[in-house]
Amino acid sequence: MSGEEAGSGGAAGVGTALGEGGVPGDGLGADALVPVRPAYGSGSLADLLPSVCAVLGVPGSRDVLGLAPALDGVDRVGVLLVDGLGSHQLGAASAYAPVLKDLAPGSRSLTAGFPSTTPVSLVTLGTGALPGAHGVLGFTTRRPDGRVLNHIQWHDDPDPRRWQPVPTRFETAAAAGIAVTVVSKPEFRGSGLSLSANRGAVYVGASNAGELAAGMLAALSAGPGIVYGYHPDLDHYGHQDGVESSTWQAAAAGVGELLDRLVHGLPPRSALLVIADHGQLNIPLEGRVDMGDIPELADGVVGVAGEPRVRYLYAAPGARDDVIAAWRGVLGSGAWVLSREEAVAQGWYGPVPDGHLGRIGEVVVICLERAVALATGWEPPAVGKLIAYHGSVTAAEMTIPLLIAR
Repeated sequence: MSGEEAGSGGAAGVGTALGEGGVPGDGLGADALVPVRPAYGSGSLADLLPSVCAVLGVPGSRDVLGLAPALDGVDRVGVLLVDGLGSHQLGAASAYAPVLKDLAPGSRSLTAGFPSTTPVSLVTLGTGALPGAHGVLGFTTRRPDGRVLNHIQWHDDPDPRRWQPVPTRFETAAAAGIAVTVVSKPEFRGSGLSLSANRGAVYVGASNAGELAAGMLAALSAGPGIVYGYHPDLDHYGHQDGVESSTWQAAAAGVGELLDRLVHGLPPRSALLVIADHGQLNIPLEGRVDMGDIPELADGVVGVAGEPRVRYLYAAPGARDDVIAAWRGVLGSGAWVLSREEAVAQGWYGPVPDGHLGRIGEVVVICLERAVALATGWEPPAVGKLIAYHGSVTAAEMTIPLLIAR
């Protein structure tokens, strides 16, 4: 579950969609279900803004992605993040947004961080740091006092500057004299997630796609700098009705209209980079395992966080190994069930300082192929009624496009 709008009731109508319409096909092949590791340090979301900053001359930045040739002569860069537009969704979306085909030549794929969910990705992008370092480690995570923090419904408790201590790339660029602007929904201004990901930038509210395009183009036309925009609709309708549903197709057409306006409105010496935070895949009813229906999955569990594709479990004292055994027994090959130590040692988050370890579940359930681990009784019922999900390690979720328009 993702998109800043999801936490404020975006999934309210999903139950009807699931009950009446079933789960549509999303057109993904077997290659989309293969696990993909995050390409930290060579081709991940964490490497994008450092590379842009290097091209624009921000001291201490390195062009890891090798953007300099493509951005030669550019002194202002727009970065548009289309929530949910993974690399494996590009083909389907292009049927309704032909401009995506025009941008395809010269494109490449990056990876999201882990988990491949919006809060993690937005902060990974904004800081240029790996998830373990910045500490936003899931859609929801457990606080030291045992309460669960939803990073989408987060305001000032805990203090975003303490919870996410890494300077953003917007702060770094601004300190170097580069103008930085963020254009996004007015209601996200000042949220904990916005401050964690985008602090240091001038914030411009945009209530719809037209205002988003106008705000980004105005900032690009004002002079050299970095302009970042966020567009949530594709992700929202994927969750609500499924990838390739009629509403998703309409949202894809809306992305095309937004891109047409941006690409054709770019001022001289500017470029537009189009990226995403993750992809999505539809989950059939038979792929939904609910710990609320299977008592052994709840035995020994005293806290639940994460989301359905990457579930964080917090165990009673001495119960961790029994929890792992129970979940492995029920899910079998449908998930990797790891201890926190195993997940960290395998490098999914990058290095995790001691102060951030407790945010990860003592047990980490990474769902594979088309499976989700629901937690009725532990999270809002609407979460279990979504159609498309993400957060895990399949190519459909992890691989994201980098498209460049000059």
